[in-house]
Amino acid sequence: MNLQEWIDHYYLEEHYNCSETIIRAANQYYHLGLDEESMKLLSGFGSGMYTGLTCGALIGCTAVLSKLLIQTKAHDQLDTFRPIIQACVRNFKEELHDTECRNIRKTWYDPKLHCVHTVQAAGNALAKTIIESQLI
Repeated sequence: MNLQEWIDHYYLEEHYNCSETIIRAANQYYHLGLDEESMKLLSGFGSGMYTGLTCGALIGCTAVLSKLLIQTKAHDQLDTFRPIIQACVRNFKEELHDTECRNIRKTWYDPKLHCVHTVQAAGNALAKTIIESQLI
């Protein structure tokens, strides 16, 4: 399956939230090697940390890039890490026009499908960032 198919699977069929869906779909598609317990770390970031703040799907994208990039800690790799995270945020904003859950939901939320379109767009931003950065 491709990344979007994994996103649909985890969001629509398994009913994970936005941040959980991104990490799980990316774990499958990019072979991140994360175990079940590690992926639970993203659970609290759904719905903008349940406050409408930073979109959980964007946080999930950042977590994926962190797993792909960081060998020791972020401060050891800031020269490469920072611009890639910034590119991801830029790509996310190009897709969704905002980074705040409460604002994104106004346009992208579907009463029946909830935030699936947001998570799909986040997947596009993540994939674009990975390709642009030549991470895979």
